[in-house]
Amino acid sequence: MRFARASGILLHPTSLPGPNGIGEIGPEAFRFADWLADAGQTIWQVLPLSPTGYGDSPYQCFSAFAGNPLLLSLDRLVERGYLSRKEIGSQPQFPQTRVDYSGVIEGKLPVLAQAAQRFFGSAREREAFDCYCYRNAHWLDDFACFMARKQPEFGADVQCFWQFEFDRQWSALHEYCRQRGIRIMGDLPIYVAGDSSDVVSHPELFRADVVAGVPPDYFSATGQLWGNPIYRWDKLKDSGYAWWIDRFRAVLAQVDMVRLDHFCGFEAYWEVPAGETTAMHGRWVKGPGAALFRAIETRLGKLPVIAENLGVITPEVEAIRQEFGYPGMSVLQFAFGKDPQGPSFRPHNYPRELVAYTGTHDNDTTLGCGTAKPARTPRAPRRTSSPSAILPGVTCARTAAR
Repeated sequence: MRFARASGILLHPTSLPGPNGIGEIGPEAFRFADWLADAGQTIWQVLPLSPTGYGDSPYQCFSAFAGNPLLLSLDRLVERGYLSRKEIGSQPQFPQTRVDYSGVIEGKLPVLAQAAQRFFGSAREREAFDCYCYRNAHWLDDFACFMARKQPEFGADVQCFWQFEFDRQWSALHEYCRQRGIRIMGDLPIYVAGDSSDVVSHPELFRADVVAGVPPDYFSATGQLWGNPIYRWDKLKDSGYAWWIDRFRAVLAQVDMVRLDHFCGFEAYWEVPAGETTAMHGRWVKGPGAALFRAIETRLGKLPVIAENLGVITPEVEAIRQEFGYPGMSVLQFAFGKDPQGPSFRPHNYPRELVAYTGTHDNDTTLGCGTAKPARTPRAPRRTSSPSAILPGVTCARTAAR
């Protein structure tokens, strides 16, 4: 995949300003798109948009296919007639410098449930809703039942409405960005959460005896124990990698290009016995390698993928990336410390096919880092997180990467 040279900003929608305790995909998101266009930027990179689970982390989601209802714009629901200004104004006051997920969940979901009740009490837009549910039944039915068990006060129909509304609101924002010459870069985590509809609905595709992580390295003496279940790659291969094809198809319906998280894990991954408290006692296991991407591209065509090839990257990993022409990544903050990859992160050493960052969502901002060594945060962040942690700066593509 060849990308024209371009630049942009990494900003997750949760960090947009607004009165409802969390950024929304409403008016402020459209204003941010305007700002990007006025600033000559052509890429808006986001993190995963799925409903967050453990630690409120976008990398521990309840579904690899669903959207996060906390991002729904209450203003848009007022415009549709499903909420009143009085109802959205009755929410508690939230801090403006961070997202208090517990408070937002407690305050916003009941308001969104009111909108769902009004929707189902009206005959308006039911045909569009039914069509959406039919098109997405392969994941939506399982997800709605899964969430109804977790949130019985809302029910499966409410969950379906939230997904329908998320699709409408996100599609409107995506189309507006296209009109302004802005492409959205999404993020596809390699793993799904153990507590997810994906695992509950397809237990045959996941192992319960081992979990994912990375071994001890520059960032952690005991490694990183992520805890995500490991795929049964043999079963996925037997199906022609159908689940992964569906997953790529879904994410590419939402975005124009996608950062593929932990790319090296597709060549070889670190598995740790379930029950371990660190990632030290694991082992390397071969992944599906190029066969997975050949199968996906056979069905979907050339993928607009950026490979997150950070960490210890072997020649075998780079061979896969180069076979498919996926640009890699470089992080300026890692260029001047003790990271063994440091020289490759220095601008004068950049190859042509590269996406260059000042920092990533795992880093503090460049201003915040000062002279301190940038430290990567764990996959499951604290309950209350600061937007500054996911505003690292500019995404600069040096070639074909955008």
